[in-house]
Amino acid sequence: MNWPVILSISKTHLLSRVKQSVIAALGVTFGIGTFIILVSFMTGLNQLLDNLILDRTPHVHIYNEIKPSEQQPVELMEGFAGDINIFHSVKPKQNQERIHNALPILDYLRHDPRVRGVTPQVKAQVFYVAGSIKLNGIINGVDIMEEVRLFNIGDYIVKGEPQNLARNDNGILLGAGIAKKMSLDVGDKLQITTATGDLFQLKVVGLYQSGLAEIDNVQSYTNLKTAQRILGEGNNYITDINVKLHNIEEAVPMSEEIREQYNLTAVDINTANAQFETGTTIRNIITYAVSITLLIVAGFGIYNILNMMIYEKMNDIAILKATGFSGRDVKMIFISQAMLIGVVGGVVGLIFGYFISVLIDHTPFETEALPTIKTFPVNFNPAYYLIGIVFAVVSTFLAGYLPARRAEHIDPVEIIRGQ
Repeated sequence: MNWPVILSISKTHLLSRVKQSVIAALGVTFGIGTFIILVSFMTGLNQLLDNLILDRTPHVHIYNEIKPSEQQPVELMEGFAGDINIFHSVKPKQNQERIHNALPILDYLRHDPRVRGVTPQVKAQVFYVAGSIKLNGIINGVDIMEEVRLFNIGDYIVKGEPQNLARNDNGILLGAGIAKKMSLDVGDKLQITTATGDLFQLKVVGLYQSGLAEIDNVQSYTNLKTAQRILGEGNNYITDINVKLHNIEEAVPMSEEIREQYNLTAVDINTANAQFETGTTIRNIITYAVSITLLIVAGFGIYNILNMMIYEKMNDIAILKATGFSGRDVKMIFISQAMLIGVVGGVVGLIFGYFISVLIDHTPFETEALPTIKTFPVNFNPAYYLIGIVFAVVSTFLAGYLPARRAEHIDPVEIIRGQ
């Protein structure tokens, strides 16, 4: 098989019908380009939403849940062992929200090789006082620098620095919604009162905006010791422990271990975000379904164009066979035409898709719900470009192969006789 001659004939055929060749190449270009743009933008958006959740959610959240006793006293009495006991208005056990033996648990978790980091928290129900107005809120006492390292809380501080809170025992990182309602800014003083009526004055050292109004309207952060002092508790008072793991797959077995070992409530990230994970899966399915549909439509367009091109080249096929070209040579001529269209159109489509994706990535996108996001999210994953060029080559090969097989079996005598 003489490849230089075959490629030369393929080139001549393509250039003799420049308009059809360009239309076929543009079909590949826009199909691949649209695929790159759509999948890059949609997966970038999904990745952004996933990161927003993963940044804020611990892999394992440990706390002491207030709930009724699983066994009531009457069930422990031998005289009622075989009876059907019905209970009404069962009250929760009388226990505190604090985690008992929190410090030994923290030490144990920090030495666990699966654990990347552990942060203790103290949650305090308070009222933000503005004159005669009291706004309900929650103060989270945290180790702010560990929160920055493990949960990227620094990305959501719109004013001030996390170091300002770490250095100030009377500081508060105020939710943006509260600050707006109370006309407060960095450097202002804020009074809070607890449920028991104790009054404290704190200095606003920064503003925090998560993007969720329900959170920003009530939640603020202080140092761990400050929250313990507000509640009138000691250094061993901890209400929550958040764990980050090296491998997120370890979250479920670790939460089960903690529940069994310490008799605490431990919620893994999969359970906490089950609904969100379902939404992400559905969005990904829709994204890939639409993207694959675009590629298939482009493939059918290429097939139609090449099919018509072969019908128009019947005389050329007859002449080629009459001059000694075999049916296999004719087939390879048209397959090579399809492959040339696919490679050229695919490469141009990748460049077009990348250019538009870069343009989208630099398009301003500012919203109060996502204060740290300045442009539209785009995922420049090289795998998508590899998938695009592979599909362009494969689809054009199949689109050229089917009509080329027909050309392979054409009888030149019948064509010439018909002329």
